[in-house]
Amino acid sequence: MYFKFTFCPIILLLWASLSFAQNVNVVIHGAASIAKTDDNFVCVTLDWWPAEKCDNNQCPWGKAEILNLDLRYGALINAIKAFNPLRIKVGGSLQDNVVYKVGEVSSCPNFMKREDGLFGISQGCLSMERWDQLNRFFNHTGVKLTFGLNALFGRNESQTEKGLWIGDWKPQNTRDFMQYTISKGYKVDSYEFGNQLSGSGMGAKVDAKQYGKDVIVLKNLVKELYAHPETQPKVLGPGGFYEEKWFNTFLEVSGQGIVDGLTHHIYNLGPRDDPNMMNKILDPSYLNQVSQTYKGVSDVVNKFRPQLGAWVSESGGALNGGSKDVSRTFADGFWYLDQMGMALTYDQKVFCRQALIGGNYG
Repeated sequence: MYFKFTFCPIILLLWASLSFAQNVNVVIHGAASIAKTDDNFVCVTLDWWPAEKCDNNQCPWGKAEILNLDLRYGALINAIKAFNPLRIKVGGSLQDNVVYKVGEVSSCPNFMKREDGLFGISQGCLSMERWDQLNRFFNHTGVKLTFGLNALFGRNESQTEKGLWIGDWKPQNTRDFMQYTISKGYKVDSYEFGNQLSGSGMGAKVDAKQYGKDVIVLKNLVKELYAHPETQPKVLGPGGFYEEKWFNTFLEVSGQGIVDGLTHHIYNLGPRDDPNMMNKILDPSYLNQVSQTYKGVSDVVNKFRPQLGAWVSESGGALNGGSKDVSRTFADGFWYLDQMGMALTYDQKVFCRQALIGGNYG
């Protein structure tokens, strides 16, 4: 089933009128569609951030991380079931710091504070026991799953350029993880390769040409292990902030037919502690500025034509855990609805809200 949306400039008059308490006529011209969404356009994320993630005396994640989330929580179960189905993306900043306890990996450490670690956190681990629990939960609630893979496994940080990770991605841990997943009959709709490694990166980055070569390796691995095309998960990437040169370069290297969906992140409200956060949310001219990003991504999609188009695979408005006084309030709905509308206008197929539970977002 596809949903058709048509937007008219006269809608903007509604925004302007709110501050003047005037009556306004809103006209929707529904004769022609401008975009078609994926069946599961509405999407939310579950994140890896542990309770130890604290900034400015705020520790908003509690036990919402993937490894400790109470999967028996009735309100959470009912909320997910209500969407029937809901797309959930498991991932986030620490996904490139997660190993899977399967195959040759024997130790399984928990996330801990570590000054020299990625984002100040040590390497963490997903045990197959926890993976079993998560999949029982996903199956029970009817989740359509997108899983974010560790794209830094086997690489090393450059000694000459801070934040740049070099070398080839080593796929063995992912291979073992996928083989276990297949052996259990667990359904994964799509795999996203890495988190915010594009362009200047967030905490870490990978060169566009290197990323392009490595995503070919991932695609070939998926095709090898998932023999039947109809059950083959899609490959998504890069799951980061849009930078025109980087996106074009990686797609030129990987070529057509490798990346099924082009994914990017939107955090257009800036840092979470911005005192002007509420003014930004209520200012249509400010919210419209991010349209250039959507247009840029749309142009890249039109050039390289990935099968699933463009996805916003993570968007929380305010960076780094969300704004304590805004992100989980009614007022944030003005930003959220505006962004979903803009994403639709630029033919983005999926919009994943950060996060369903945890941080200041939930």
